[in-house]
Amino acid sequence: MRLSRKLQKLFSIDAVQSLWEHICRWTHPVSARRILATIDQAELERLRRHYPYRPNARRINAYEDAAYWIGVNVKHVQDLWLDRAPPLHILDLGCGAGYFLYLCRLFGHEGLGLDTDEELFFRGTTQLLGVRRIVARIHPQTPLPDLEKKFDLVTGHRVCFHRIERDENGVWKEWTAADWEFFIHDIRTRFLKPHGRLLLEFNPRADGSSFFTEELRAFFESQGARIFRRKALLAADQNERPRFRGIKNSPRRAQRTRSNPESTS
Repeated sequence: MRLSRKLQKLFSIDAVQSLWEHICRWTHPVSARRILATIDQAELERLRRHYPYRPNARRINAYEDAAYWIGVNVKHVQDLWLDRAPPLHILDLGCGAGYFLYLCRLFGHEGLGLDTDEELFFRGTTQLLGVRRIVARIHPQTPLPDLEKKFDLVTGHRVCFHRIERDENGVWKEWTAADWEFFIHDIRTRFLKPHGRLLLEFNPRADGSSFFTEELRAFFESQGARIFRRKALLAADQNERPRFRGIKNSPRRAQRTRSNPESTS
């Protein structure tokens, strides 16, 4: 039975899509090592000592492992073609430690994060990385705070704000389709430029299944989403089915930093 499941996973659509992602990244390599070298490791270690692990809390300070998280976010940057796009204005929902927006800035983009201030370690890392953020919590059927600007790209990686509470069996109660419709409409009308994009990436469920149940997949597709593996990409216009590549708003070429992060040397 276990071998059968492994073979099924190996030849699944998800496996084919994963291979395609790897090929696309390989054709436009980015050096995580060179990017990591731009971060003050001594200061990161000081933050780790200042904000130690809390007993019985999730190991949020695993985000101190900059090498791992830079690698994760290099893939996010590559998958959205941000390593080869003109300068964009980006809003990152649930920005956490700020690694994604830090990389975005290295590739010439301007970013703003939005997250709660519950994890003091995140407060320290965003300051260390020079990431601007707005402190706020995302609630169902509630507009996001007014940021007085619009963005070319709004992202949410490893989204968990849709989880409301656990029931007596430990199963998460999640947003309904109506909650998602309100959220998407709020982003489209108040935060996206006319050619903007909304990218949402979801973790698998506890049993390993996709976030996109049959009902949720149908809903997101009704909103014009392009679904690829764990991600849903939506355009500002519900009638447009967007592509992951070619997010553009300016004819200018993206400016590179002195660290030359796109180099693989």
